[in-house]
Amino acid sequence: MNKLYVIALIFPWLMFSQAKKPTLMVVPSDNWCITNGYTLEFDNQGIKEVIPDYKRAFQESSDLLLVVSKINGMMADRGFPLKNMESEIKSISQVSALDAMRSSKSTGAEVAESPVDQLLNQAKADIIIQMTWSVNKSGPNRSITFNLQGIDAYSNKQIATAAGTGAPSFSVELPVLLEEAVVSYMGPFTSRLQTHFDDLFENGREVSITVKRWDDWDGDLESYYGPEQEELGFLIEDWVAENSVNGRFNTKDATENMIVFEQVRIPLYFERRGRQRAMDTRRFASMLSRFLRDSPFNIENKITTRGLGEATIYLGSK
Repeated sequence: MNKLYVIALIFPWLMFSQAKKPTLMVVPSDNWCITNGYTLEFDNQGIKEVIPDYKRAFQESSDLLLVVSKINGMMADRGFPLKNMESEIKSISQVSALDAMRSSKSTGAEVAESPVDQLLNQAKADIIIQMTWSVNKSGPNRSITFNLQGIDAYSNKQIATAAGTGAPSFSVELPVLLEEAVVSYMGPFTSRLQTHFDDLFENGREVSITVKRWDDWDGDLESYYGPEQEELGFLIEDWVAENSVNGRFNTKDATENMIVFEQVRIPLYFERRGRQRAMDTRRFASMLSRFLRDSPFNIENKITTRGLGEATIYLGSK
């Protein structure tokens, strides 16, 4: 066989195999958890919200363990690294997330974080694969209807989907039914996941950054700073433009009390002490925080995060 022809065949495979893969985590969908009774109530600053109780679901549902294990295996076979959700849950502190609050040291103002946000913050997967399934019975035959949704863990945007119903089978083993139903969809599904991650690698990760003020701070975002006496809000907007990838972001809202940036593209990695490290929303927000603490602003501030893709900076105190 012609050597050049062999190289032409092998080279694309080598390039693909060396491409960096996104980190994934398979999660049962809210619908599946609610349908099967695995929920808990979370007090979100006085408003009760019903959220999935993942811990109890993994402890009590053998079917969930089998399904997640099968999807994990199928993704790993295609070269995608997986975070095991059950293991991540076990490693989270036993202290109840319902009582975990952040507050301003000087004013006592509080910002809540839900247990789901706490889980995603610790796992730090790039993409969440949300899984829903049901088993259909027709006489001795069984089939499985499934829905896989690939969701960007930072922006919460759906970036890939695969849904369908497998052919009827005499098999009674859930993993076998699942594999028979899903296998033909995995190629296009993983391809879309990789395409999305390649876009992140080139154009940056999409996050949201908000700057607010504590109500006891004597300044606001319309205060003037610097030799040119520009409004603080515009100076912050200039910083975001200069530090986001290709200056890509959107100013959603701006008042004297807050400014909200959406679709802020931040780099996936940054250099620190000669080593490449992963960039996340909190790290990017800390750079803006440092900018505001330095001259000519000298503004004390506090950073909080919600989930992976949102950070808020509070001006005036810690």
